[in-house]
Amino acid sequence: MASDTDGRTITATEAAAPPPIGALFAFAAMLPIAAGAVYLWIGSEAQAFLTVNLTLLWAAAILTFLAGVRRGVSFRQPGGPTPGQLATMLWIFFLGFAAVVETVWAYTLTAAALELTGYVSLAILDPLAAKNGEAPLFFASLRPLQMAIPIVALPVLAVYVWQSPLFG
Repeated sequence: MASDTDGRTITATEAAAPPPIGALFAFAAMLPIAAGAVYLWIGSEAQAFLTVNLTLLWAAAILTFLAGVRRGVSFRQPGGPTPGQLATMLWIFFLGFAAVVETVWAYTLTAAALELTGYVSLAILDPLAAKNGEAPLFFASLRPLQMAIPIVALPVLAVYVWQSPLFG
């Protein structure tokens, strides 16, 4: 093995299934998005403004976190990050950050649309990246299932916002 100053060779075997704790955290991160969307329809209208904003801010925070995950994965890419890895990271980060700005400015439908775009992008791009060796192999099976939660929840939230007089 080369010294740390010259470089390092790493040999790894990847599992096709996510590690159990990784899957737990992956799905747990999506639960506040689903819970917020459901609560809007069954909870108190007095809490709707806070619920919408916290749900959108959480969803945006998760998007920016997942952009960081993609960037972190690219550090281990032989030869450095690929243009696709960098473009995906920037795209997901931009969508998450723009959703924060839109939420703060009270453009909640725009924020929901930006976030939905980000989560759909991850559901499509992460499995492709996994198959190309640019992301962990288990992203191919994990991401579509994980992203299904916000992909369903965000339109539910958007419909509430669209029909509610609170957000007119």
